[in-house]
Amino acid sequence: MNYLDSFLKQLALEGKSAHTVKAYRTDILQLYEVLKELMPEPEVDVTKITEQHIRLYMRKVHDNNTSNRSLSRKTSALNAFFLYLKTQDVITRNPMDKIKRPKYSKPLPAHFSPEEMELLLQIPETDNVFGIRNKAMLELLYSSGLRAAELASLRMQDVELKRGLVKVTGKGNKQRIVPVGQKAVDAIRNYLAVREELRSEHSGDVLFLSKSGRALDSRQIYRLLQAYIRLVANDKGFSPHTLRHSFATHLLAGGADLRAIQEMLGHSNLSTTEVYTHVTMEEVMKQYQKAHPRAKDEDKDDE
Repeated sequence: MNYLDSFLKQLALEGKSAHTVKAYRTDILQLYEVLKELMPEPEVDVTKITEQHIRLYMRKVHDNNTSNRSLSRKTSALNAFFLYLKTQDVITRNPMDKIKRPKYSKPLPAHFSPEEMELLLQIPETDNVFGIRNKAMLELLYSSGLRAAELASLRMQDVELKRGLVKVTGKGNKQRIVPVGQKAVDAIRNYLAVREELRSEHSGDVLFLSKSGRALDSRQIYRLLQAYIRLVANDKGFSPHTLRHSFATHLLAGGADLRAIQEMLGHSNLSTTEVYTHVTMEEVMKQYQKAHPRAKDEDKDDE
């Protein structure tokens, strides 16, 4: 039986992204390549993989100057694979049980300043249907913290403008209800008034349409909005996903509850959302160093 294929199918059924499934496949095949040198059988026997085999594999990967971030992902991939084999009664013990996941420091998420965000939202020209549509997408991404893929999947019925709410389908097909600010509501209303100009027989009930009247996918949305972002932050490497980071950072800086932000972002674990507390604290420290009369060592400045 091809256990790898059945494992990958299970990942897809659980809602893992195509990117994650592909990465896990690569990591496990890489393990197989290493084990082929150690096992006499023509095919790798997953029931005979031991902790020592895993450690040898990790050592070889590490020797290839693989980053700790990549090593951590590979460890997660292997652990998920062996846990799957255990649930299928293929193995009785997970050889990953004593393998520690390498630690790495996650970079703090970049974000627009409120001034940059205001400038960005003013850029789209609203004298044509495409500018009106693009402004609505920018406003909604920032107002509600959506991912580009979530924006692309929105249907007409998902947006309740009177109540200022949007129903979002996130990772793993999990749904959440997120507030929509008044400016985003106004921008969406303006778009809906001209959406008919884009509609075709292929449109269905998709909210945001392309020039051909078909649904915009996340790549198209990324490309369209990236053109505006370059005008504001060309040298910062920002992207449409930065609007999601800005949404969370600005809410937290404004006093919003961390758990409320977690719910709005659709994070399963609070620890994922807590990274934004580090971002806001970094901003606080900058302001402190800049403004407090006793924040600096004057003697050092004189040296």
